[in-house]
Amino acid sequence: MMENLRAAANHVALKIILALIILSLILTGVGNYLIGGFGDYAAKVNGQVIERAQLEQVFQSERQRMQQQLGDQFSVLAGNEGYMQRMRQQVLSQLIDNMLLAQYAKKLGLSVSDEQIKNAIRKTHYFQTDGQFDNAKYLDLLGSMGYTADDFAQSMRKQLVNQQVIQAFGESVFMLPAESQAMAALLLQQRDVRLAMIDLSALQAKQNVSDDELKAYYQQNQNSFIAPEQIKVSYISIDAVSMQDKVKVSDADISAYYDRHKSSYGQPERKNYSVIQLKTEKEANAVLSELKKGGDFAILAKEKSTDIISRSTGGELGWLEPETTADELKEAHLTEKGKLSSVVKSSIGYLIVRLNDIEPEKMKPLSDVYETIAKQVRQEKALDAYYALQQKVSAAATSNNESLASAEEVAGVKAAQTGWFTRESIPAVLNFKPVVQSIFDGSLIGENGAPGSNSDVISVEGDRAFVVRVTTHKAEGIEPFDQVKDRVAERVKHNKALEKAKLQGEQLLVELKQGKGDEAMKAAGLSFGSVQKMVRASEDNPLVENLFALPHPQEGKPVYGMSQDRQDNVVLIALDVVKPGSLPADEMKNFVSKMEQSAASGTFYSLLASLRKDAKIKMGAAEQYQPQ
Repeated sequence: MMENLRAAANHVALKIILALIILSLILTGVGNYLIGGFGDYAAKVNGQVIERAQLEQVFQSERQRMQQQLGDQFSVLAGNEGYMQRMRQQVLSQLIDNMLLAQYAKKLGLSVSDEQIKNAIRKTHYFQTDGQFDNAKYLDLLGSMGYTADDFAQSMRKQLVNQQVIQAFGESVFMLPAESQAMAALLLQQRDVRLAMIDLSALQAKQNVSDDELKAYYQQNQNSFIAPEQIKVSYISIDAVSMQDKVKVSDADISAYYDRHKSSYGQPERKNYSVIQLKTEKEANAVLSELKKGGDFAILAKEKSTDIISRSTGGELGWLEPETTADELKEAHLTEKGKLSSVVKSSIGYLIVRLNDIEPEKMKPLSDVYETIAKQVRQEKALDAYYALQQKVSAAATSNNESLASAEEVAGVKAAQTGWFTRESIPAVLNFKPVVQSIFDGSLIGENGAPGSNSDVISVEGDRAFVVRVTTHKAEGIEPFDQVKDRVAERVKHNKALEKAKLQGEQLLVELKQGKGDEAMKAAGLSFGSVQKMVRASEDNPLVENLFALPHPQEGKPVYGMSQDRQDNVVLIALDVVKPGSLPADEMKNFVSKMEQSAASGTFYSLLASLRKDAKIKMGAAEQYQPQ
């Protein structure tokens, strides 16, 4: 499959499509030309940039999708800052994976045509009404997700290319019939067992412990009773987003921005080419001769061109910008509409090129980009105001280190106060790596836990910043015996009960294996329950693991074993029958398919892990401080 795809990439049309893909990856998407971030990027993957604007757009789309899916429940999640940060990290991680796959697909020569993209969009059931593509529905849904049609087409192109990579791995995995039968017999194996449980809680309730035992256990296990460092803080929070409602944007501001950035709103010169590709120079000269005698270019392209993609359109390649024009077309040196090239030699054969039309460079009028520029200017003004406020708050917090009063006055807000928290229970609003580091590195704590200095302004992701003051501090330390005595007593009783239960279980197991188990079990007040049919469990369950590790029983002679359940109860096992798993033919086909998919997924994720390992991935300044 890969060889065929690589061979197909030699066609001129595919080279142009690949150039378009490369350009779309270098840029952040057609709809993002005007939305640039604040001079920072989200990540660089092998030197290729994922813009913050792109991350924000995908993050907001995912947020809207979850909001539509979860309704009111999403409001609770959105109020958890830590959850939203993790969701943002997952979105960025997916963007990085997509870029790695796109780079890998480019290396393999994989590509997707515009027509394939259109067909994929038409077949998406979300955009259909009564089984037919509904353009109005399509545009409404894109608008609700914050996409333009160009944005979505570029996103679909990347998805389809990635699917080709995934499909290639799926087609490379297969299982032999004997392997699948053996796997089904093992994985679907069923074991008939009877269980007898020694109740740990009942034994624990009967245990007596002395103060000396408790104190001895406490002395030997003091590291198990350490109270973590605890802190209370006051903090002031400022952010750029909240300032957008306070800034004013005039028509003059928008016009001035447009004038300064006119090059960003232009479309370069475009040319529309048609091409006929032939194997030999002789064939090419023959076709060129026919064209000069008045032959129809489109008809000759359909009849004689070896380029399977452009042949279907009569040789036409569509409108191309300089960045997406193949070198072979540039070498034709065509500058006038309707002109034919001479025979052009290339690495894939011989070409005859015609320049169908030229569209000169043009500018988008201000009216077309007015709202986009207004949004950009508002963001920039808010960011300027945010940085200016940062400096004022920083100066106030530094000049008055006895409290946050001066910083409060400058910021125009009252400082918030937290309750006690530890490194493991950071309040969501403060759960940013640089903030946590500042709080717990000791620089804000005075002598004997007294308040120390105010922090400087701490900038975090999302153009937000904090000034923090530690108000109260408790150092890490061993909890006093009197405070943990009850917990110590429970642990000591539990350990004593578990030791007795294991000893009793081992003694009974010996008796069972010697054929004297009935009397011993009766004397212990235990009996095996009714037969249970057990299968392998996917979750980590020590009882099931030990059960399936027992040897197969001989007919009429159970095999005995001992294990523990999730509650630490000691469990005696009587294994009576082992039945190999099996499936009907129709279900076996589905089973084999799932096993092959699982193997393919494993291979695919190994590929992703390898691509990440070999890649040079650099996070942008704002993304480096996200909690992991």
